[in-house]
Amino acid sequence: MVKILLAEDDEALRRFLKKALEQAGHEVIDFGDGEAAWEALQQEPVELLLTDIVMPIMDGVELARKAAAKYPGLRIMFITGFAAVALNPENGAPEGAQVLSKPFHLRQLVNEVERLMAA
Repeated sequence: MVKILLAEDDEALRRFLKKALEQAGHEVIDFGDGEAAWEALQQEPVELLLTDIVMPIMDGVELARKAAAKYPGLRIMFITGFAAVALNPENGAPEGAQVLSKPFHLRQLVNEVERLMAA
C-alpha cells in the first residue's frame, strides 16, 4: 500500500481517480487545489504526490517544487493534458517527476503508480 496525496481541481475526476487507487489497495488523501494539498502535505507525510498541473490558487508545478524541496525522497507524478509544460525544464518541475498524459485509462494510472513506487 502506498499513501498518496492527490491534487486535482476537477472534482468528478478526482473522485474517480481516488476510488481507482483505493481499489488497487492504496491510501489516498485528496484536494481540489495546490494550496490545500501543500497545507496537508506538511501535516501528513505521504509517499507519492499525484498532481494535476493546471489548478487554482497554486498550480501543480509550484506544489511539486515546494514538496520536492521539503521532502527530497517524495515521488512525484503529474497527471495532465499539458505534458509539454510539465517536461519543460524552464518551469522548474522537480527532476525525476513522472508525467502521465490525459486522457489515460485507470489501469494505466495504477500501473504507473506501482512502477514508480517500485523504482
